[in-house]
Amino acid sequence: MARSGSLLARVFTLLDGLELQGMTTLEVDGIVERFIVRELGARPASKGQYGYGFCLNASVNDVVCHGVPSLLQRLDSGDIVNFDITLEKDGWIADASRTYLVGAVRPEAVRLVNICQESLWKGIGAVRPGARLGDVGHAVESHARRHGCSVVREYCGHGIGRSMHEPPQVLHWGRPGTGLVLEEGMVFTIEPMINQGGREIRRDPDGWTIRTRDGKLSAQFEHTVAVTSGGARVLTLPA
Repeated sequence: MARSGSLLARVFTLLDGLELQGMTTLEVDGIVERFIVRELGARPASKGQYGYGFCLNASVNDVVCHGVPSLLQRLDSGDIVNFDITLEKDGWIADASRTYLVGAVRPEAVRLVNICQESLWKGIGAVRPGARLGDVGHAVESHARRHGCSVVREYCGHGIGRSMHEPPQVLHWGRPGTGLVLEEGMVFTIEPMINQGGREIRRDPDGWTIRTRDGKLSAQFEHTVAVTSGGARVLTLPA
């Protein structure tokens, strides 16, 4: 799992160096797929999963998750875009996502992205043996709500290993002291989707793309996390 996670971190390092402004989301998808296959000798695990045809999700502005890469979706200055990517190496899967700022982004959008990333790390900070999943969700949602944002409840983190989606479900909201007790050796994702406005969502006719119902911005960050004796080990950070 750590090996897969470190390779996936290299994909995001590649994305960090791209000039996204002016690129289409399908162009980004192609760059990422070639890097995973040719440079890393790995497999983009999302491609073919549930009939999905691409190696990443590209969720722009009011898209909460599952945005489909397209030649018609060109990234412009002021956009925010989340790239959600999974990678499989030697049978083990890692999953991570990051929201990028494209060009000159409005302060309120920057604020949302920062709050989302902070919320993820609040959740990661609650991970330790003996803690409960409710502690993780509470840490995420409390930080987001404290700053006037909402947390999407229809989608959540998940266990991960040989399969992309395994038990348990990792909610990004909850009550402290409730839910599954965390044990050393567990591996799961934490991936909050934080909305600028209300938490309500809607699905596009393509059957994949999920948007905020009120049309306001949404951001997401995700890491694959292992429970260790010393707390959380984030597997999808650069080595």
